[in-house]
Amino acid sequence: MGLSSLLFAIVLQVSPLSTDASNTDTSAPVRIGVVGLVHGHVGWILGREARGDVEIVGIAESDHELVERHAAWFGFDTELVYESVEEMLDATQPEAITVFTNIFDHLAVTKAAASRGVHVMVEKPLAISLDHAQQMKAAADSAGIHLLTNYETTWYPSVHYAKESLASLGDLRKMVVRDGHPGPVEIGVGEEFSSWLLTEEKNGGGAITDFGCYGANLITWFAGGQRPISVTAVTQIFKPDPPYGQVDDEATIIVTYPFAQGIIQASWNWPFHRKDMDVYGTDGYIYAKNATDGTIGLSGADPEHFEFSPNRESPRDDPFAFLAAVVRGDIDPEGSLSSLSINMVAMEILDAAIRSSKSGNTILLRR
Repeated sequence: MGLSSLLFAIVLQVSPLSTDASNTDTSAPVRIGVVGLVHGHVGWILGREARGDVEIVGIAESDHELVERHAAWFGFDTELVYESVEEMLDATQPEAITVFTNIFDHLAVTKAAASRGVHVMVEKPLAISLDHAQQMKAAADSAGIHLLTNYETTWYPSVHYAKESLASLGDLRKMVVRDGHPGPVEIGVGEEFSSWLLTEEKNGGGAITDFGCYGANLITWFAGGQRPISVTAVTQIFKPDPPYGQVDDEATIIVTYPFAQGIIQASWNWPFHRKDMDVYGTDGYIYAKNATDGTIGLSGADPEHFEFSPNRESPRDDPFAFLAAVVRGDIDPEGSLSSLSINMVAMEILDAAIRSSKSGNTILLRR
């Protein structure tokens, strides 16, 4: 099949959704609680256009000034706001929550939701450490709830095109994932965000977690969820002065498999924003330049540019549409970029990377 035919065929592919007449009435929006306003990505849900699939029924945030500021920006009623996650859960009884706290608090929030049978979607990464991730998984499994992780790159059409093209590339050999920007302070993140993002206590690290998690997630997905053999990481601090200096601002992670190698480049030092990746096989390669376009090259053919419209087909175009479909039973998230199984392996990679960077040693993962 030629490159143009291959591209056309893949663009036409639509993942079928399962249907079940016994599901809860899908015409009713899923009741969503928002936990935390200290993560800069919270605008994703607060500023989301009304699509009729979810309804925000409560917000948990104890910082009153932060509440007033966000209410002014996004126009929500402050009557929706509660001092604690427990109070919000009990008063509003949501079906699911989206979590925009610091990463350390993911564990406590997940336990509170799980004890009430409420599904959870946290903003990336899943947890601050592998130990926290394991406790979160145990709580979710015990309660029978979904525990999902949201990444911006999950919704990139170019990422899914690359995965769907793997069979045409031959045997997978190398993946290179780059994510970063000039730095949190340089791009003007809010003080409520940077106050914890720049600490190991609340974020687990610096660029290695903030941006390294994207690569850990994507590489695990491309590897079919397999655990790697080893992880090696090098971190540096190029910004030693406050507010930086507590955590790394530059990280490179090497992830090895019996069949391939993954390289994760995470940075708060690049002079521009980037989220791009290369996937190399024995018979070709794909470069996903951004969310919508890139290049594919197969052996014996000239490279071709590909480009998609900004969004995939609903509900696979948006984290909260996806969450609603999962809650309603219309989508099985297993094996997806958001799934717990993929993100538990991603947490193993991040945990090993942090240990490697501190010890200077390659970390071998137990089989």
